[in-house]
Amino acid sequence: MNDTTSEQSASILEIDVVVVGYGFAGGAAAIAAADCGVSVLLVEKMPQPGGISITAGGGIRATSNADAAFEYLKATNDGRTDDACIRMIADGMAATPAMIRELAAINGAEVEVRDFAGNYPYPGYDSLQMIDITSIPDFDPAVAYPHAKGLRGGPNVFKVVEDNVNARANISVWLNTPAKRLLRGPDGEVTGVVVRYYDHDVQVVAKGGVILAAGGFENAPDIQKQFWQLQPVLSAAAPGNTGDGLRMAMSAGADLWHMWHFHGSYGFRHPSPDLPNVAIRMKRMPDWRPDGDAGPGDQGRVAPMCWIVVDRDGQRYMNEYPPYVQDTGHRMMDAYDPLEQRFPRAPSWVVFDDDGRQMYPIGQPVFSDPSTIYEWSPDNLKEVENGMLLKGESLGELAEKMGISGNVLAQTVADWNAVVEEGEDPLGRPKSALVPIAKPPFYAGQVWPVISNTQGGPRHDERQRVLDPFGETIPGLYVAGELGSIWGSLYLVGGNLAECFITGEIAGREAATER
Repeated sequence: MNDTTSEQSASILEIDVVVVGYGFAGGAAAIAAADCGVSVLLVEKMPQPGGISITAGGGIRATSNADAAFEYLKATNDGRTDDACIRMIADGMAATPAMIRELAAINGAEVEVRDFAGNYPYPGYDSLQMIDITSIPDFDPAVAYPHAKGLRGGPNVFKVVEDNVNARANISVWLNTPAKRLLRGPDGEVTGVVVRYYDHDVQVVAKGGVILAAGGFENAPDIQKQFWQLQPVLSAAAPGNTGDGLRMAMSAGADLWHMWHFHGSYGFRHPSPDLPNVAIRMKRMPDWRPDGDAGPGDQGRVAPMCWIVVDRDGQRYMNEYPPYVQDTGHRMMDAYDPLEQRFPRAPSWVVFDDDGRQMYPIGQPVFSDPSTIYEWSPDNLKEVENGMLLKGESLGELAEKMGISGNVLAQTVADWNAVVEEGEDPLGRPKSALVPIAKPPFYAGQVWPVISNTQGGPRHDERQRVLDPFGETIPGLYVAGELGSIWGSLYLVGGNLAECFITGEIAGREAATER
């Protein structure tokens, strides 16, 4: 019953469960509901499935000890998430290896489970694991998903999900089908959803419920302006993530949580003038963990970082390489000057020298939309030619092009080189990441806060039922994935992917059995 092309002429369709959004969470929810024996409609607004999921690194979090994982997750959520929801994720992480292996049997994918400790040395960090789908027979991600350019493992995981969806005759898939509004009953219960299918609206009446797995609001600046101080924040996420699920849940009276928390760092603005809000991420640096007396970075995972970050006045102000830069790298940019009504650190500049230029490509594009794909050059010279990077034979010449004081930039770089010589950064950058900036020519690129994904959205209980501001469930409405994520303070690498499968399975089962 997987129908992605035939036209649906009726204006009203009855189904058991409807799932909005076809990434990992939506796919997992559809699979779980279908395995309960009900009919499922899985709708996706974009012409291709995968969303933000397909560009992910592909590592799925697991644990060898659910109780220890609970302690770790509770510490990193810092009192911002209900214990019942943290417990649900911890227990789910213990069961995830078996779930992924069962799904992987569909196409012979190879599954590897390895110990992979948490990002921070909180209790339970060493109980954590990572699941990778390392290979799939006769599968080439570049051929199967040419629209996706991201990290290494996301396409493998999505292939497993898609093959499982396609194998279930009771799941229908409609692409190019945005969800518009929820249908409501006389007592406020959610009874279905209105979707735009081809050139007309279809009222999809869902007997069991509606599962919102439509992702976050990475490309919804109107929502961001009301919940975040920092502006603007550029998006390295899927273009379809415009807050649709959030808006629909709010219309049904949903409470919200974690709206301030987005997973991201800093990076470049896309060179196309037609894509002013699209970001290109910095090179993905390995994560590290500050292990007490061992000192920062003494785990062999810290890589040399060739750049420093300076503000709009040329002053260095941040540790450019915190333990998990992809999660918290943007946070120091959120400083506001009320006298000038500006963010003096947004945009900032990355500054490096010619030795740094030759170390590696400093940009790493991640996209799931063919119209935004950009290939970063291996030696960074194409970016000098197209103006993304400025070049100066001296720091004074570079500063002039940046529009800042040459004396200030020269002093900043001199201070930095002294830090490198001493081997200890007062701002906390790991010793093995300290690289001098001394060999001309010198380079600078403007960088902005960048979203990889948002964590905020509808508050829910441990059964993925959406709650109103009084803690009451909204009948018929469920969420899965990053829409209303449990991550309330510090994110766990691979955590959203685990959450997609855990919460997707729960939401699918709950909606199917509520018929």
